[in-house]
Amino acid sequence: MPTIVVDDQTDQVLMMAYINEESYQLSLKTMQTWFWSRSRKALWHKGETSGNTQQIVAIQIDCDEDTLLMRVIPAGPACHTGHTSCFYRTVVDKNQEE
Repeated sequence: MPTIVVDDQTDQVLMMAYINEESYQLSLKTMQTWFWSRSRKALWHKGETSGNTQQIVAIQIDCDEDTLLMRVIPAGPACHTGHTSCFYRTVVDKNQEE
């Protein structure tokens, strides 16, 4: 299931990842984010190697019950590039156009 991760204090979208039943249960048990890597076909604990973990504050589900929203307190950047958010590259911004 697609999962959107948002900084609970700033409302900034940090990342989107996939969660399966096992990673969901681990997230509930530890109150830290766990995901399912579709490319590696393996569980991953966010921050396991970087230390940039995410403490879960709330989990919400959308009206179709096919996407989760996790509100977190991040301990460091969400993106593996070192950026706060994985959404740091702008494709179009109508607010910036003249």
